[in-house]
Amino acid sequence: MKRIFVTGISTEVGKTLASAIIVEALEADYWKPVQAGDLDYSDNHKVHSLISNQKTVIHNNSYALRTPMSPHAAAEIDGIRIERERIVEPETGNHLVIEGAGGLLVPLNDAETISDLIKPHYKVLVVSRHYLGSINHSLLTIEALRNRGFEPVILFSGNEHPTTEQIILSKTGVRCIGRISEEDQIDRETVRRYASQFRDSLLAL
Repeated sequence: MKRIFVTGISTEVGKTLASAIIVEALEADYWKPVQAGDLDYSDNHKVHSLISNQKTVIHNNSYALRTPMSPHAAAEIDGIRIERERIVEPETGNHLVIEGAGGLLVPLNDAETISDLIKPHYKVLVVSRHYLGSINHSLLTIEALRNRGFEPVILFSGNEHPTTEQIILSKTGVRCIGRISEEDQIDRETVRRYASQFRDSLLAL
């Protein structure tokens, strides 16, 4: 069964929507190890509200922190320290989509980052969204993943920006599985449409 880790080139680039689409495409389970902020409508809630299949299990966060900040800082406010040993992949016989928090090198504590949660057998999908600086952030993220022994794929988020996307793809040679465009409304039908579009590429990972 596949283990797909979804990371982004920054925060607020569309990781949760991408995760919901991948979950729906594979009827996979979903797990966000570290949630920071908005616990009343967390990413678990968002994914649940966007998927239609009856197979997916949404697993509890290992850490649910109250403040929308970098996990290491949010944990300090809550009076705890994130310990990677306590972040244990849930047992499941299903595919599993794992969503990171923020970007790849967001700190969990004073020694470890989100990248330390990615196990050697995971497939890694990078969500890239166009903004000033996104080329640099995309290239750095892909380089950091390769330096750690991973060969990621990329998913673009937002309206097409050919010059940005072309230079990222040409400089890295990374495989693109598609784009999630800007949508007037994000609902279950939208997610089902993208899930159908991306399913074959995801199964081929």
